[in-house]
Amino acid sequence: MRTVEITGGSGPAGALVPSERPDPAAGPGQIRIRVRAAGINRPDILQRLGRYPAPPGASDILGLEVAGEVDQVGAGVARWTVGDRVCALLGGGGYAEYAVVDARHALPVPADMDFLQAAALPETVCTVFANVFEAGALKPGETLLVHGATSGIGVTAIQMAKAAGARAIATSRGADKAGAARRLGADLSLDASADDMEAAIAAFGGADVVLDMVGADYAALNQAALRPFGRWVVIATQSGALAQIDLARLMMKRIVLTGSTLRARPADEKARLIAAVEATAWPCVISGAVRPPVEAAWPLEQASAAHLRLEAGGHVGKLVLTV
Repeated sequence: MRTVEITGGSGPAGALVPSERPDPAAGPGQIRIRVRAAGINRPDILQRLGRYPAPPGASDILGLEVAGEVDQVGAGVARWTVGDRVCALLGGGGYAEYAVVDARHALPVPADMDFLQAAALPETVCTVFANVFEAGALKPGETLLVHGATSGIGVTAIQMAKAAGARAIATSRGADKAGAARRLGADLSLDASADDMEAAIAAFGGADVVLDMVGADYAALNQAALRPFGRWVVIATQSGALAQIDLARLMMKRIVLTGSTLRARPADEKARLIAAVEATAWPCVISGAVRPPVEAAWPLEQASAAHLRLEAGGHVGKLVLTV
């Protein structure tokens, strides 16, 4: 099968080169997907740089989400049959012509959705659901504050919050991105490079849940923005992992600070999460209420160009590889 390798095991975007490997085979409880599109995520960059190794048992090939057709079904799998259109959450292996995955980690692709859009969903929807709705316990009528709001996770969080009857405050860098977040449904969209975010969020009434992909630089803002009993959920630390926390403020406001990762969760936990997503969030995907934009796509062989685009920033929504 065609795939992409990291020359030397780690390096810059130019280290990504087309390659070939033997076709994988579906084992018991697994399905093999003929990949038509693969989502690109920031953890892919971290793995390429040698800072985010694949968990034990996962493929060392990049790629955490794919969409395509089932073309092989392992023993003991009853739900899926050859030809089914699916998207799936992977521990690795998405940048390839075929991907093998635990059958419980796949979701059906809606009939009106193409594979480009479907490949943009599993990692983002599962991440938002696990962190905003499970860990963050966002409820109808509450307010979500999401940083990095025009990223793949950010745009999905805005749409899922609105679909659940919550309000959304978005922060992003630059007037164009702030406008894009507003058009995607944010009730308040702030330019982090120009606006007084703390004052604007306070005037809006504050937030009940913060989805934080920035880390250290926004720690003070998050503590100020959260209402009493607020939930602060950290899923990335792009500005640094060491933050200053005012413990007295956390106590006075009864703020809950938590965080998580998705990739290294055990298979059974991922299966539980996928089932919860399908029951609770997937109807919004099927209805069209949650359809994060795909800004651009590249052929698999041009993965290096796609990584350069993600690293440069400025995009709105997801970037995808086609296979």
